Amino acid sequence: MKKRYSVGSYLAGAVAARAGDEMSGPALMLAGFALTGSTADASSLLAGVTVSAAAGGPVLGVLLDRARRPGRLVAATLLLYAAGLGLILVGLGRLPFAATVLIAVVTGLLGPALSGGWTAQLPRVVTGDRLPRANALDAMTFSLASLAGPALAGVVAQGLGAPSAVAVSAALIVSALPAAWLLPARPGRARDAGAVSVIGDLAAGLRVVAGRPSLARATLTSIVTCAAQGMLTACVPLLGERALGGAARGAVLLTCAAVSALVANAVLARSPRPLAPDTVVWAGALVQAAALACATSGRPTVLMVAAVVLGAGEGPQLAALFAVRHREAPEHLRGQIFTTGASLKITGFAVGAAVAGPVATWSLPGALALAATVAALAALVFFAVPSATASSSADRGEPAS
Repeated sequence: MKKRYSVGSYLAGAVAARAGDEMSGPALMLAGFALTGSTADASSLLAGVTVSAAAGGPVLGVLLDRARRPGRLVAATLLLYAAGLGLILVGLGRLPFAATVLIAVVTGLLGPALSGGWTAQLPRVVTGDRLPRANALDAMTFSLASLAGPALAGVVAQGLGAPSAVAVSAALIVSALPAAWLLPARPGRARDAGAVSVIGDLAAGLRVVAGRPSLARATLTSIVTCAAQGMLTACVPLLGERALGGAARGAVLLTCAAVSALVANAVLARSPRPLAPDTVVWAGALVQAAALACATSGRPTVLMVAAVVLGAGEGPQLAALFAVRHREAPEHLRGQIFTTGASLKITGFAVGAAVAGPVATWSLPGALALAATVAALAALVFFAVPSATASSSADRGEPAS
């Protein structure tokens, strides 16, 4: 009898892939900074590998929703993503910087596979009453990855150099291939790819995101919040250099945030949710805004406290976002809903990083203050989308076409 795919396998693969992904961002930033000495150029490299996700995510989601074995498609995208990181590494210092950024842009098309593409498979691993706890554990994999990734990037960059950090991040992603390849198959027959065009499926998925108020509000808030997180990440090398004794040490701030997020989600996984996930989405944005405002002081102790507060808002917000997506997404469009949401978040992160790089060169406190303002705006965006609970519930009763 075929052995059942375990939650442990799902989580182990998710941690490895996402740790490699989380490591790749700081590693690329440090590699770009070491090569050019420019925060703006370093943030451009990070923006390149993330900004194209908006184009790749929705198409990847459609393909996942049509695949009989979506895990094998996830595995293929992970392999190609790791190969892209290797090409970026080879290009640094050997190709014109603009060409290396272009490679990063192409690689970034596959980025949503590591986040939304994997999470969309969770309901086929666990079902029923076990799904909420599994959802919280899945969100914890992002926190674990955020903890391990930047820390590894800093340690490897200091010990072996920033290029080695990029190589290790690619190796971590490759290590997740077996878990991805064996993800459960879709029950029943695969969808008829000829029945509806890819464009038709893309339009259907976008209609669901835009037409269900709870999903639209959570999506928009998460995108704007990610822009603020990208701004902070772009400031990390300078924060490390000016406040912590070295550019690579700035990754410690991201590690502190990840530890806090992990602890917060661990508490959520063990106890009933006291707040509705929709509320946690916008409240988490406000908590992060407060943390970023505190970080403008630039003092090492205050920076560490701000990072902890940031994680306490970020971790529960991510788990709440997943809960909203699982609740609102139709089964036949689930992959697209998750990868589209992930790609938009990644793009928001990229835009934030690209904007904050030049601003941080001019004024580091100004860049952090801008990030705090954007995070506060994210909470306001939540309430800019009119609530329509009744119509949203009605939509959930009929499948989108």
